[in-house]
Amino acid sequence: MLFLTLFLGVILNMVGYIPPGNINLTVVQITITRGIRQALYFIGAFSAIEILFTFGVMRFVQWLSSEIKLGDIIDVIMVLMFGILGFITWRSRKEMPKADYSKKDSIRYGMLLGVINPMQIPYWLFVGTYLISHEWIDIGYLSLTIFSIGSGIGAAVALYGFARFAQYIQEKFALSSYLVNKGIALLFFALSGYHICKIVYVHVIK
Repeated sequence: MLFLTLFLGVILNMVGYIPPGNINLTVVQITITRGIRQALYFIGAFSAIEILFTFGVMRFVQWLSSEIKLGDIIDVIMVLMFGILGFITWRSRKEMPKADYSKKDSIRYGMLLGVINPMQIPYWLFVGTYLISHEWIDIGYLSLTIFSIGSGIGAAVALYGFARFAQYIQEKFALSSYLVNKGIALLFFALSGYHICKIVYVHVIK
């Protein structure tokens, strides 16, 4: 049973990080502008925080689901976060990457985005409610701990895949940091615009 719990955590969180988002796009950016090693430091730190993040959300999934306005709060946070990330990335598009980057900087950055990770909250609310209601996992500390460890492993595997893919694309097509930063900045702005449109549709049009 515990092996199944671990397996579910790995698979479900891998799936959760496949769609474009702030985390996997950041991994791509770091890989191309700083190198695969710095991306691995980032992934390791982020995945460690993801274990704690998943445990917290899953532990209080029923309480969080009862908060009707939680979705609106998350949308507003996403608008701000994607907008800020897009602005920062756009401003740095013409800057040449430095020769050396601090290991601590990549680790701190990974931990920061691990804590500020609102995109995963709706995902785990839906998945967590389904898993618990169908008794695939229970809310005991041991079960949730195993599930959360699997979640961290799943995040690490998915993000490592993005890092390796970014490295391959860079080597294959010799992409410059300028093009990468510009493209990722536009994606961040597009994601911010999506959440703005969602808020307008729900509260104004609908």
